[in-house]
Amino acid sequence: MINPLVLKDKNNALLVLRIGIGIMFLFHGVPKIWGGYDTWVWLGGRMELIGINFWPAFWGFLASLAEALGGLLLILGLFTRYTAIVMAFTMLIAVLHKFSTGDGFAGASHAIELGILFIFLAMMGPGTLSLDKSLFNRT
Repeated sequence: MINPLVLKDKNNALLVLRIGIGIMFLFHGVPKIWGGYDTWVWLGGRMELIGINFWPAFWGFLASLAEALGGLLLILGLFTRYTAIVMAFTMLIAVLHKFSTGDGFAGASHAIELGILFIFLAMMGPGTLSLDKSLFNRT
């Protein structure tokens, strides 16, 4: 039987959230990294939405890395606040892309939800069950 007090602990909740979202982003990001140059150009081309139209492969690689490495860092609770900010920005570009292609709110809602979640993690931090706490004594 699960102790209800364990479920009320915010550090346990942050751990579950970080691990769950981290795993999902590993599954999203790693194939984009493996996709190589063409995938990176396709992803990086979305930066045109904010006026950046040079080096699309570079930006696409960074977006792929943000998802894959960001997922791993979330799982570990390492550099959590910085990681969450980078991932929130990645979701902002995804939202802008969805709106630009006519997908509207329904198409963008998943990226919006994840953006909100990453802003939450940037504000809350990783909790005490993290490498941030163990290595740097910060949560």
